[in-house]
Amino acid sequence: MAHQWLGVLREYADRLDVTEATPIVTLGEGGTPLIPAAALSRRTGADVYVKFEGVNPTGSFKDRGMTMAISKALEHGAKAVICASTGNTSASAAAYAAHAGIQAVVLVPEGRIAMGKLSQAIAHNAQLLQVKGNFDDCLEIARELAASYPVHLVNSVNNDRIEGQKTAAFEIVEALGDAPDIHFIPVGNAGNYTAYTRGYTEEAERGAATRVPRMFGFQASGSAPIVLGHPVREPETIASAIRIGNPASWELALQARDATGGYFGAIDDDRILAAHRMLSAEVGIFVEPASAISVAGLLERADAGAVPAGSRVVLTVTGHGLKDPQWALRAPGGGEVQPTVVPVDVAEIADVLGLRPLEHGTAQPDPAGAA
Repeated sequence: MAHQWLGVLREYADRLDVTEATPIVTLGEGGTPLIPAAALSRRTGADVYVKFEGVNPTGSFKDRGMTMAISKALEHGAKAVICASTGNTSASAAAYAAHAGIQAVVLVPEGRIAMGKLSQAIAHNAQLLQVKGNFDDCLEIARELAASYPVHLVNSVNNDRIEGQKTAAFEIVEALGDAPDIHFIPVGNAGNYTAYTRGYTEEAERGAATRVPRMFGFQASGSAPIVLGHPVREPETIASAIRIGNPASWELALQARDATGGYFGAIDDDRILAAHRMLSAEVGIFVEPASAISVAGLLERADAGAVPAGSRVVLTVTGHGLKDPQWALRAPGGGEVQPTVVPVDVAEIADVLGLRPLEHGTAQPDPAGAA
């Protein structure tokens, strides 16, 4: 009998801080596909897989942590939750709070959030405030409000979020039979980098994996505080989900890097968009730009000789392309992709497609599928 996926808290209850007293708030998150990426394997000589987190209920990896954060908030008696967000956290917090029957308050930078994500927060009835500042300003305000007022903070500074997000590493080990050699991941607030390291470490400690992979994390060049070694006051990148100048999980991420022999690098927007197009056109996975930095990072590290031939590599892509679809319509070199307009004429359409008529007498498939 097929197994109905029950969400990460029920599937991994034995490895999470969940008891009979914890009200489980789930939308069925987790259980996301690990997809072999033949095109990337050919380009790099590695055995490459893509963990597609964009198929979570609200379209991003944030749902893994949010199911845990909202469930524990309810266990602690919370009636309202608050978060700062570049978009995906706000969408996830709003959806899970709605499911739980409590209020979500989300703070987002004014004019700096993709419409797909903004619409999700509004649709799920969050109280949304656009702050005249950047993400880091929003997070500072959210932390101060949670410290002084009756609202529960559900950003990744809340350890419940990290605990939920580590379950992606469990799924990868189950799918592959072991941990990969290297794991590539986008870095914004750096919580996911920490979460995967924790998940892989726990799998190794319980004997399910023989190793912990090297964790390779990538920030956009205009928003790369960890790479630069200092906060970036005005972060700038088209990859809005990782446009963060002072990551909340910075120190934990540095510890994770050192523990795994990992690496942090920076990738410019042009290479992010090139990887975005490649992943869609050659692998068939549509992601938001921030997710594509994993692909760009893989290609950059492979070119640098840092990805051994034959090594097993996993890339996490964190959000679905429909979150921020405008970039798919941008042509290489600038401008917008324009559709080809044709008349209602079969011969002319065939000519545009470069098709030639079948020779007389050639068998053709029956479009009706008649027996």
